[in-house]
Amino acid sequence: MEFKRTTEAESIYNELEKMTINELLLNINKEDTIIPSAIKKAIPQIESLINVLVDKMLVGGRLFYIGAGTSGRLGVVDASECPPTFGVPYGLVIAIIAGGNKAITEAVEFAEDDVEQGWKDLQQHSINKKDVVIGIAASGTTPYVIAALEKCKQNQIVTGSISCNLQSPLSHAADFPIEVVVGPEFITGSTRMKSGTAQKLVLNMISTALMIQLGRVEGNRMVNMQLTNDKLVDRGIKMVMEKLNLTDYEKAKNLLLEKGSVKNVIESF
Repeated sequence: MEFKRTTEAESIYNELEKMTINELLLNINKEDTIIPSAIKKAIPQIESLINVLVDKMLVGGRLFYIGAGTSGRLGVVDASECPPTFGVPYGLVIAIIAGGNKAITEAVEFAEDDVEQGWKDLQQHSINKKDVVIGIAASGTTPYVIAALEKCKQNQIVTGSISCNLQSPLSHAADFPIEVVVGPEFITGSTRMKSGTAQKLVLNMISTALMIQLGRVEGNRMVNMQLTNDKLVDRGIKMVMEKLNLTDYEKAKNLLLEKGSVKNVIESF
């Protein structure tokens, strides 16, 4: 199949500056409704990657996200939320962005074009055969990401990818490519919009399903969440009260703070 960069295709809307705010919002929303059905088509691809991830992480592997620009930032968001949400250690899910930490808030010129730096950045974390690396790039053409995945393959490291074009170079570089084709953006080429939303949703699916499979959720509750603020402590207390049929809020609070997590409290009874 010939590679077509639909992420860069001309928007089906024009003269955006002449639209009212209401028209802008309605049209953006209309485009956003395309995303769920596009992701549904990719669920078999997502499932295949998660199956491998579970196997690797059960034997001590880690999950790496690597990307540039918006795609890199989305990886950072997902990775950073895994420890507080699921109670896993920092360093189990790692996000790498072209240009380093500065690129999280600022554009770093030409960082995404560096074909050597991605592998160097992975090596800073002693990447090895137990790990899985997921490259994220809406276009599927980012040199920094593609080169990193190719180097992983040379070193027998399993790779996945998330992109929004069919048969992209990134997909060909990955062992388990995920392709969510959402079509032209509302603003031509602005892949922070539909493509970015699609990538975020796929990342949610990957990390959430993975952590459930690894036993970090019980029922529908975040029993391993870190108690990092009053809201989460209160949520944890109420979980303890429910699980142990307690009516004493202070007793449940003392148990939770003593044991450090809902799961630890439950397992101690």
